[in-house]
Amino acid sequence: MKHIVPALRRNLTSKAMRPPAPVGQKRYRSDTPIPALSISVASYNVHKCVGTDGSFDPDRILNVLLELDADIIALQEADERFGSRRGLLNLDALYSKGGYRSVLDMGSRKLSHGWHGNVVLYRKGIVTAADKLTLPGLEPRGAVLVDFEVEGVPLCIIGAHLGLLRRSRAKQVEAILHAAHPVHDRAVILLGDTNEWRIGEKSTLSTFDPHLADVDMAIASFPSRFPIWPLDRVLTNKHVTVYEMYAVMTDLSRIASDHLPVKAVIGVTPEAVAAHPGVPE
Repeated sequence: MKHIVPALRRNLTSKAMRPPAPVGQKRYRSDTPIPALSISVASYNVHKCVGTDGSFDPDRILNVLLELDADIIALQEADERFGSRRGLLNLDALYSKGGYRSVLDMGSRKLSHGWHGNVVLYRKGIVTAADKLTLPGLEPRGAVLVDFEVEGVPLCIIGAHLGLLRRSRAKQVEAILHAAHPVHDRAVILLGDTNEWRIGEKSTLSTFDPHLADVDMAIASFPSRFPIWPLDRVLTNKHVTVYEMYAVMTDLSRIASDHLPVKAVIGVTPEAVAAHPGVPE
């Protein structure tokens, strides 16, 4: 935190000298093949359902999730951090109103929704495997690795929340790479709060290269009322094309959490399907 506060002061004082933060991007090229699968994914740190007004209001988070209207959503901080780590969302309401299911039957504790607060919600496809990964570092952090089959296409989703310390993040990136095997011939997407505002070679996320690539232009998502830092990211392997990505800024999302949700429209290349002969093209 001692590094973040001075950086915030510098950003605020230089606001008038900077161009507006990007709100969207595309990675589409004219030679991009027609995808075997096209879906929407999102990442959202719900800040334990405490909004920028200091109020605990899970219903606001639920309504933001419904506004997102994404096929797969990775959440962070969806459980209490200490004690029983009780889940904070109404999963029954999410299913009845949005058709969303949670991947994990049990998270960090009996009452938890997720693993160290990480929850993966989906409304398309079936779950073929799910693993919980404890990440190294001084803080308790974790990731959830989920293998889906969506419309016959294999897809791996990683929901993660990386640490505040740079040294911890570097170790956590290596742990995710080792567990996820993104070099295999399947589509892999990492969604999460990376706590990394740097881009390029100075970023701890650069260790993911060339297996998982960050998007071309980072999208500012934190703090939600005045987004400056691109903490919430979408990283993909070679079998995924990000057609569009943007921070979802509405009156509700600006107040429901201190992070804005980030949504992306992605396509899975036909090569990923061809590598799995048991999957119909």
